[in-house]
Amino acid sequence: MAPVPPGIRFLASFNRDQWYRAFTFSLTFLLYTSFHLSRKPISIVKSELHKNCSALNELSTASSSQLSNLHTAAECSWKPFDKSNYKQLLGAMDYSFLCAYAVGMFLSGIIGERLPIRLYLTFGMLMSGLFTCLFGLGYIYNIHSLGFYIFVQVANGLVQTTGWPSVVTCIGNWFGKGRRGLIMGIWNSHTSVGNILGSLIAGYWVSSNWGLSFIVPGLIIAAMGIICFLFLIEHPNDLRSIHAVQNPAPCSNNRKLTNWNGTNGHKQLYHSYKQGDKYQNWDTEPLLPQDNSSVSVPVQQVVVVKSESEPSAISFMGALRIPGVIEFSLCLLFAKLVSYTFLFWLPLYITKTAHLDAKKAGDLSTLFDVGGIVGGILAGVISDKLGKRATTCAVMLLLAAPILYGFSMISEFGLGPTIGMLLVCGGLVNGPYALITTAVAADLGTHKSLKGNARALSTVTAIIDGTGSVGAAIGPLLAGVLSSQGWDQVFYMLMAADFLALLLLLRLVTKELTSANVVKPRSGSTTVEMKEH
Repeated sequence: MAPVPPGIRFLASFNRDQWYRAFTFSLTFLLYTSFHLSRKPISIVKSELHKNCSALNELSTASSSQLSNLHTAAECSWKPFDKSNYKQLLGAMDYSFLCAYAVGMFLSGIIGERLPIRLYLTFGMLMSGLFTCLFGLGYIYNIHSLGFYIFVQVANGLVQTTGWPSVVTCIGNWFGKGRRGLIMGIWNSHTSVGNILGSLIAGYWVSSNWGLSFIVPGLIIAAMGIICFLFLIEHPNDLRSIHAVQNPAPCSNNRKLTNWNGTNGHKQLYHSYKQGDKYQNWDTEPLLPQDNSSVSVPVQQVVVVKSESEPSAISFMGALRIPGVIEFSLCLLFAKLVSYTFLFWLPLYITKTAHLDAKKAGDLSTLFDVGGIVGGILAGVISDKLGKRATTCAVMLLLAAPILYGFSMISEFGLGPTIGMLLVCGGLVNGPYALITTAVAADLGTHKSLKGNARALSTVTAIIDGTGSVGAAIGPLLAGVLSSQGWDQVFYMLMAADFLALLLLLRLVTKELTSANVVKPRSGSTTVEMKEH
């Protein structure tokens, strides 16, 4: 008999639960990648829209008939962005999307708690694909109405709010607190991966047919919505109930299974087991197996009886009373302001300062997101090791402000220094943003004050990201206004936002540094348990 290949031995070492976790991790990663992929084209197309108008204005000495012919042949002008106030108009488009996103996010989490996540997310992705394609069809059908583009942006902003609370709740259902910072740091790189892919896809068509820069990403997110409908498993208990029905196990004195109406209208099968002197629930088990043992095999099973009714969804005010929610939400407001200003204006800034065309500027801007991937993972690893989420964010924010100033200066000294600063800025700007929206949100959504009510996670996530989205709406709008006075003013605004984000965390940082309540989880990492304030 031939020996089993080592690769097959490696694959066989994982049990069914671990494979399902890996599948859910990968699927939710790809789903939210498509969300950011569909948001990126507008920042790539901006410079092309006004570049054409500028080219036309340079030929203002030509006759009106010659201008008309040039417009028809080369499509050099695209109204209504052919005026001197083009930055304000582009900023208004950003603001319409982000303002709708911020308002919708507060409602999305509350709605998401009460609907099946899979169906809610599928609907949002299909509608987002529709509105993204509609923006691109404006080019195909020669639409020059600012109202049309504003409407599409507002509608797209509203439906895109279905994404974040849904995927964070889903990933939070599947993974416990063990090494949450590392796992979610890796998982949250979908934001940067989506931005990179969106930049490359939009940049491919931006100079020839910018309508396709929107239509192709729109089709991609719609296709991912169909995949979501077919394959997304919201909660591990949903899957275990299926296996229990297919393979019923005889009940004994030391094991009982009970069904009850679980979250989002699903019947869930709950398992608990005893390990040593502690009772462990599937929802809070460690993320990774210990001592090479499988997390799915209980050491000693015990009777579990769930007689209580379905836990009620947490209210908006109840979520705000969770310790740390307000501080991290306001901190994210300013951190996301900085991140989204780069997201929407970096390609145009590179075009104007480095004198590159739209495609090259879009490609170069992806380095900011590459740095963001590294920064998000590092923030997760460091916060896991130290057990201090707020302190990790504060240090990165403190370093980001002077680096932003350096970027505004060094970008004038050539391509090499610009590339280096883009990577560093991306890491320091997106690191705190990534940590707060993932690991911190999941920590707070499963805080001990909730007494095991896991239905709070979507609402808490929506509050934190919704507050951050207010900053995301304000940042690009301010950048559009301030850039007319010089790009230096934009960077001063970004540095001020970073310092304000840092100030909002000082109380939590002080509490973390002075707290003696440090527990050692079984995974070997250190976490700080936040107390009631």
